[in-house]
Parts: sequence; structure tokens; C-alpha cells
Amino acid sequence: MVDIHMPDFDTVPGNALCLDFTHTLTERYSDIGPKELLNSYSDLVAWGLFAHILTDEEASTLLEVAEQHPERAKQALEQAKELREALYRLFYALAVEETPARDDLKLLNMRLSEAMAQARIVPDTQGYKWDWVRDEQALDRILWPVVRSAADLLTSEKLPDVRACAAEDCRWLFLDISKNHSRRWCDMQTCGNQAKARRHYQRAKGRTVHS
Repeated sequence: MVDIHMPDFDTVPGNALCLDFTHTLTERYSDIGPKELLNSYSDLVAWGLFAHILTDEEASTLLEVAEQHPERAKQALEQAKELREALYRLFYALAVEETPARDDLKLLNMRLSEAMAQARIVPDTQGYKWDWVRDEQALDRILWPVVRSAADLLTSEKLPDVRACAAEDCRWLFLDISKNHSRRWCDMQTCGNQAKARRHYQRAKGRTVHS
């Protein structure tokens, strides 16, 4: 196992890699303000391990290359954050039935072009599958499958099932795979229960006022 600090990444799945990536900035709408989980290139590699994009060996290699090329590592980290925020804005807009900003789609297409230049088809036990060029010097390789995930989701029949948590102080993105497609909360144990508690409080307050 790679000896690396693992930030407190959200373990509630968004059910799409690109949406999971947007969760590396938490507390977006809370009173305490946003909390950044990608504070270093090492954190980005940690997320790659967390999301099962990287093997331990690949993570170790990327960390070694990043140590040798700190400016390139810094650039890769900034690209990751820029992509993450564009993806959040794009999918949030779609979740609330608004039109995404052209600049966000433009950025995604630019990153998609770069990523797909690294894609290839390789033999698999069941035939063939998508894979990526094994470029050990590519510090942005963690973003390739994220970008591909976003493109796949945008062009799939699942797109209407992209949701933003109904809690105003959360608005965490997820793909609703529930049987009746009625999921409203990122997690019933947190935002769902808090909403229920608020409704109970308002009802009790109303009864007190009118008694």
C-alpha cells in the first residue's frame, strides 16, 4: 500500500465517476464555507487511489515524477480543480433544468480531446475493452477517466437522472439509480434526516403559534 495521506473523501457514491470527482470540494453551500480536499498533487493521487483509478504502483510512480517536476505537478492540480468546478457547474445546471454555460462545455471538450488522444482498444478476456496509454510521465492521467465518464454520462439515457441534493446547504451531485427515480437527498442519514427534523420543528412551531 502506498504510504500517502488520504483526505476525508466522501464515501457516499455519486454513482458516476465524474460526479464523485466533484465531491472533492465539500461544504459548497454551508455556512462554514467550502472545504478543499485537493490541496496538493499528493491529494489528487490519493483520490485516484480512492476512486480505483490508480494502482499502488501507478500512484508511487506519479508521486516520484511529481517530486521531480513540481511545476508540472502544480499545473496538473490546477487543471484538476478547474475541471472539477466546470463539471460541477455543468451537471448542477442540468440537474436543475438550466442550460450549462458554454465555457464549461468548451473546457470539457478541450480536456476530452486531450484525454481521448491517450485512449486505446486492447484485448480482453471477453473480447476488447477501452484502456489508456501507459504514460508514466503524464501527471494529468488521473483526469482522463473522469473526463471520459462525463462525456459518457452527458450522452447517455441516464442524464435526466442526475440530481442535486435537495438540501439548500448541500446540493451534492449524484446519479439517481433508485427503482422509482425519486431520490432527493445525497444521504438519507445526513441531509434527509436533517430535513425531516426541520419539517418536524416547523410543524411543532406552527402548532405552538396557533394554540
